[in-house]
Amino acid sequence: MTRPANGVEALYDAGGSRKYLCASERQRFLKAAAREPLTVRAFAELLAFTGCRISEALSVTRASLDAETNRVILRTLKRRKRVFRAVPVPVELMARLEEIARERDLDAPLWTWCRQTGWRTVKRLMCEAGVCGTQATAKGLRHGFGIANAEHNVPPALTQRWMGHARLETTAIYQHVLGPEERAFAQRLW
Repeated sequence: MTRPANGVEALYDAGGSRKYLCASERQRFLKAAAREPLTVRAFAELLAFTGCRISEALSVTRASLDAETNRVILRTLKRRKRVFRAVPVPVELMARLEEIARERDLDAPLWTWCRQTGWRTVKRLMCEAGVCGTQATAKGLRHGFGIANAEHNVPPALTQRWMGHARLETTAIYQHVLGPEERAFAQRLW
């Protein structure tokens, strides 16, 4: 199968529905997560603020937390060789992660959940946030993180590193969906 010329098709399903969360949906998701117990809230925020995959989040240990620089070290799971990436997180999230980590051994995962529990947790929070459709998934959060990076003019190479993409072409799909910026250009025509 050949890749689409501009990659935008990768962000929409076969029916044309968006596969990513827009900014307002991400905010509603985070608001729903803020009402949850510490472990659920931290898990949801980690997904939203780093764009990591569920399995990558579930592999985070106390040793993965770099509190001095407020970064979480994530092992990229979609690569054949071991690749780690350091992704900055808000100070408040790091404090929550450290609180959970205090109760764990250095190399023990912060969450003892299985992947399905992580997936069900995300789906439940999406439902509580009123986010429905193709984008109401952990993958939708990951894509939403990529879109947010593009909308805030984060350099593509930095987004590539944070998301753990092997190729810059993979990251480039997010540059093609610039909602507010694209709308500003269109408004010039109206």
